[in-house]
Amino acid sequence: MILNLRSETGRLNGVIVHTPGREVSLVHPDRMHELLFDDIIFEEEARHEHLGMRALFEAAVPAGGTVLEITDLIAETFAQADARADFAELLVRRLPEYHLGVWRDRMADLAPAALTAFAVQGRSADLPGLVLPPSPNLLFTRDLAAVVRDRIVLSRAAKPARARESILMDVLVRHHPLFAGIRDRAIRIPAYDTIEGGDILVASEDVVLIGMSERTSFSGVMQAGASLLDAGVRDVLIVDIPKQRASMHLDTIFTFTRPDECIAFPPAIQDRTHNVVRLSRDGDRLVTELMPSLHRALETCLQRDMTFIACGGAEPLNQHREQWSDGANLFCLAPGVVVGYERNTNTYRTLQEHGYELLTQEAFLDRYRNTPFDPGTDSRIAVSFVGHELCRGRGGARCMTLPISRLD
Repeated sequence: MILNLRSETGRLNGVIVHTPGREVSLVHPDRMHELLFDDIIFEEEARHEHLGMRALFEAAVPAGGTVLEITDLIAETFAQADARADFAELLVRRLPEYHLGVWRDRMADLAPAALTAFAVQGRSADLPGLVLPPSPNLLFTRDLAAVVRDRIVLSRAAKPARARESILMDVLVRHHPLFAGIRDRAIRIPAYDTIEGGDILVASEDVVLIGMSERTSFSGVMQAGASLLDAGVRDVLIVDIPKQRASMHLDTIFTFTRPDECIAFPPAIQDRTHNVVRLSRDGDRLVTELMPSLHRALETCLQRDMTFIACGGAEPLNQHREQWSDGANLFCLAPGVVVGYERNTNTYRTLQEHGYELLTQEAFLDRYRNTPFDPGTDSRIAVSFVGHELCRGRGGARCMTLPISRLD
């Protein structure tokens, strides 16, 4: 598969996910906040919900498309001795507080399946005496990287709880054949800067949004933005968003549903002004322009009218409640075909008012069980799936997906 992504809304062709496993059951209530969770997750139900979401993706991708589990990719990568050694060395260097140098060779000598389990769960029967915190946030594969055109931006996690995930993604890009065609064009930012995939949105092949958030630093934005401009992107829109848990990434308050439509959390998007900077190049010189709003910036750069649909509808209380449960974090299967949590009923009613047909996951799967999914050119379908356990982790459908290929 050729990795390429030129929009948020092109038909999904390849995506990486992680169905939650034992690592979420290893989260102790006393440490859940340290591990970036607001609640503990019931593993069995979370798996069931995630597999339901995955079934939607599998029904939507065309022939030749694929839905990949990241743990399968990790295990395949760890079949290579140099990849295991690379992971062990990066772990020693990135987590000095755990004094892992004495474990380096033993980690590198583990069987691929055992090292994969250790990498995700933080423990292995083959490494008695070595216990690290689990990595329950691997569920949110979006934050590991972002494919932009024929480049991949590798995240450098802001929080120590996610450092191991950044290492895993780096090793995958360096060693797994899936990334062979793109690894020489990987964009890495320096140590001490931070950037996470949830803050990167590809509006078009020419325009990319990067949120300056709780998790993505100013210097991380500038490093990644300059690299994307060098790669052929015309405009990078830097969006300053509230630095708080509820809006940890740009995609928690703003996502695309169609090339000319977005779902937005009004208090953090429509109600804010002069919080967007347009970054471009004039020869070797970086040029910045303060924009009056995100709406105006998108219309100017994309040269089309944009419609912003309110997460939670018109009532402010509902906006806040449904943004908290990821109502603005929708994921496109194709232009105008989006998926999200069924619990955000006011958001779905608002989408219906904008012409979207509402389907449950069962109805969508029934419709396309024996008929190939053909979204057409003017589809408007909002598909809801159950996520009562998944949403406890504070991430929605977009957060749980790392698209690597879309057909535009």
